[in-house]
Amino acid sequence: MYLVILLYALFGSIFPLSKGALNFSEPFFMIGSRMFLAGLLLLAHQFIWNRKAFNFKFSHLKYLFLLGFLNIYLTNIAEIWGLQHMVSSKACLIYSLSPFLGAGIAYLVLKETLSAKKWLGFCVGFIGLIPILMFKTQSESSTGNIAFISFAEIALLIAVFCSVYGWTLLKKVISEFKYSFLMANGISMLFGGALALIHSYVAGESWNPLPVNDFSGFIPNTLLICLISNIVCYNLYGYLLKRYTATFMSFAGLVTPFFASLFGWLFLEETVTWHFFLSVAICSIGLTIFYLEELKREKIYVKPVAQAETPQLQEAN
Repeated sequence: MYLVILLYALFGSIFPLSKGALNFSEPFFMIGSRMFLAGLLLLAHQFIWNRKAFNFKFSHLKYLFLLGFLNIYLTNIAEIWGLQHMVSSKACLIYSLSPFLGAGIAYLVLKETLSAKKWLGFCVGFIGLIPILMFKTQSESSTGNIAFISFAEIALLIAVFCSVYGWTLLKKVISEFKYSFLMANGISMLFGGALALIHSYVAGESWNPLPVNDFSGFIPNTLLICLISNIVCYNLYGYLLKRYTATFMSFAGLVTPFFASLFGWLFLEETVTWHFFLSVAICSIGLTIFYLEELKREKIYVKPVAQAETPQLQEAN
């Protein structure tokens, strides 16, 4: 169980680390260089340790490019722009809505049905956002707003949507085109990272020679985030999925905003208000309702399979 807590503590650390890295370089360049480097590392690992799986077809490039555009470029560009205007704990909490948005996309795109209890959990989860949306830093307020939602918050919601949809597309690439997870992620990160670097140049970040204020802080910080996000968390999550259900792992992710708020308070001196804790409490109720129904559905699904296998085993004996 301690490894699950460690995993989400590491996930929570990425938000304040990314925000802290803005002191060393321009935001879009930071994202582009990190993702491009991560893509190279993943592809190098694939080439060295599993060369048989190091292959791709040109006919699949459009899907891999779309994956890089959505899951890497748009997700991270929108996230870093919103993150620089708000506290890291708030950004992490908005990201905790990923399961809800994933269910919404499955309902709209894949035509999956949602039970009444899932709809209830869905609604409660989104209501839980209201308290944290009420609290805005001065920088966040300066971005402008639509009704009571700031453009920084809208950027984070766009990032979450693109991330969830990107994971759906990644599943398609892996299952239908038979790419390994490392290969698909490596190629998409190269594409997405390159797009972010182009965005950095076009957006007017100071390429003189590079948009970096302090190389002594930028290099170790970038390597640290790559190590935590792309290497440790990826492998640890895969290992834990062999021991725990996906439902439990998603539910355990509720602790991530607490770690993000703790690290943001310790290292960035960010203020954590009552709005954050109230939103976490309400969102937790929504997620609990949602996942209890999901767990119930999984048990109902597994039971007939087990019953169907029993007679076959008896006949074999």
